Amino acid sequence: MANAIRALAMDAVQAANSGHPGAPMGMADIAVALWGGHLQHSPSNPHWINRDRFVLSNGHGSMLIYALLHLTGYKLPMAELKNFRQLHSKTAGHPEVGVTPGVETTTGPLGQGISNAVGMALAEKLLAKEFNREGHAIIDHHTYAFLGDGCMMEGISHEACALAGAWKLGKLIALYDDNGISIDGKVAPWFIDNTAQRFTAYGWNVIDAVDGHNAAAVSAAIARAKTSTDKPTLIVCKTSIGKGSPNRANTSKAHGEPLGAEEIKLTREALGWPHAPFAIPKDVYAAWDAKAAGREREQSWNQGFAAYKAAHPALAKELQRRMKGELPKNFVQTAVNAVVAADTKRDTVASRKASQIALEHFTAGLPEMLGGSADLTGSNLTNTPLTPALRIDAAGDVVQSADAQGHMVGGRHINYGVREFGMAAIMNGVALHGGFIPYGGTFLTFSDYSRNAIRMAALMKLRVVHVFTHDSIGLGEDGPTHQSIEHAASLRLIPNLDVWRPGDTAETAVAWTVALRNNAKPTALLLSRQNIVYAVKNESPSAPAACGLDAISKGAYVLSEAADVGMKRNTQAVLIATGSEVQLALAAQKLLAQRKIAARVVSMPSTTTFDLQSAEYKESVLPKGLPRVAVEMGCSGGWWKYGCAAVVGIDTYGESAPAPVLFQHFGFTPENVADTVQAALKK
Repeated sequence: MANAIRALAMDAVQAANSGHPGAPMGMADIAVALWGGHLQHSPSNPHWINRDRFVLSNGHGSMLIYALLHLTGYKLPMAELKNFRQLHSKTAGHPEVGVTPGVETTTGPLGQGISNAVGMALAEKLLAKEFNREGHAIIDHHTYAFLGDGCMMEGISHEACALAGAWKLGKLIALYDDNGISIDGKVAPWFIDNTAQRFTAYGWNVIDAVDGHNAAAVSAAIARAKTSTDKPTLIVCKTSIGKGSPNRANTSKAHGEPLGAEEIKLTREALGWPHAPFAIPKDVYAAWDAKAAGREREQSWNQGFAAYKAAHPALAKELQRRMKGELPKNFVQTAVNAVVAADTKRDTVASRKASQIALEHFTAGLPEMLGGSADLTGSNLTNTPLTPALRIDAAGDVVQSADAQGHMVGGRHINYGVREFGMAAIMNGVALHGGFIPYGGTFLTFSDYSRNAIRMAALMKLRVVHVFTHDSIGLGEDGPTHQSIEHAASLRLIPNLDVWRPGDTAETAVAWTVALRNNAKPTALLLSRQNIVYAVKNESPSAPAACGLDAISKGAYVLSEAADVGMKRNTQAVLIATGSEVQLALAAQKLLAQRKIAARVVSMPSTTTFDLQSAEYKESVLPKGLPRVAVEMGCSGGWWKYGCAAVVGIDTYGESAPAPVLFQHFGFTPENVADTVQAALKK
């Protein structure tokens, strides 16, 4: 069984003339132990709710999981393995969720897979506590992860694995391929961590020095790990990279390049594998085939779920809804209530506070919302009265408390600590598992720390919401280290990431509405520290479909026409603004009116959403032939695509001073904006 994996790995890499044979060959016996004896899965239904989750964190060894999926009976025919790393194949260079049946997450950037696994295990634990009832263990599965030295070296593994220990994720089992080799050779000169002691310090159960080429020994270790209820387990498997290759095993040459025809011939002889490339004997297929056992497991669970549904129909219906990712039936009304309340009250608050106000509506209506913050809860304002802090007791159980209706609920707000990258990747894992909509907060400038996990969420089409506060020089005295300049522009460059920078409470409520509806993309909300005056949503006779509350969700809309400030002449210029600068544009519009210049103000809370609108809608908001001036406290580069004549922005770093002083210093005043419009008109 193990040699079948080794053969498929070296044959596919050779055929593609590209890939990583070493890890699959070295971990083949570990795979036999897990997939051949412990993994609870159903190849006929890769989306079975109660399946164990398997994550190949060292995703460069993708032929390992492709071989396993093929051999155990998933819809991944041999033709796909022969097409490894080719255009539009289901066997990409690194595993991709949604492309290959049975792949649970997209891995490749090392360390993120194990971090996703932490999120999956957390989701399982929280769902089990919320939905299981006496005699009905409907949610009861493990999360397994394979990882290597690269994952261990990446800092994100420290962040996520420390949290796994704090959360006592007993159903998380990680198998570490301890082969001591990376691309640059033997790792000993630069990787001298005592990994077993490190994970023990995290609060993990560690099973050290297991012979990774003894499937029975690995299986016994897994069985032992499954008895742990209050600690995640790390199984340290001692292996040889490229196991079986006479001249490449235990060398970096086995890591990331084909073995070569001659070495493959020698390896086949050394392994006693006389079969042709991509040929698997019937008895090996039979040994691996998991379809019948999988169907039996799933049918048994289905019977149990039928009994659960009969005893607890409301719970069963709610669990099914949440695992499907469907919003509650009352979601539209919840959203309408949030937006109308904002427009009615017209509060002058920071948009971070506007976010919390909106969250009070949404967390009440959506029990699947699971929030958190990277040690900035009081600044990010991601918590509400309905999201008590997540706490785990000494026995590893989720602490519950009574909510406003007297129901016992577990924590819905996570203290991630100062771990922005870990938080982002864990949220991805939670979303991948299903049952929750995760959101988490930090300062916008620290989106740099979590950026690659944000990118992975966009690539995987995950509904994850990032709450980024303190979005500009408006945070003041903390200075340029904390003042976001390039961050809004850089986040907007990430494909499939929806970026919103709302300008008041109504826009913020709409931004949250859109984020929760974005079931195939993540969302970033960029929110201010400083207060923002509510902007009345005026009508626009010349653009009736592009004004008012309903138009906000299109990403940009006409907020104010020249007539709203007493001008009767035709519009001469358009001011485009986002976030806290909308009020600045409105003030400049009044100044321009005093100078006999008629200006339209367009609020553009989301360039990414506006860019998806029809050409007709875009032109109704930004009419042709009128000079446009954008106003945003950040890099100007992204605004030129809208045909701007000028941009009032910042293309340097900030300064340390009170916010009002900085606004004056950097030209964010009504006078400067008005002068910029006048200068553009003169041109």
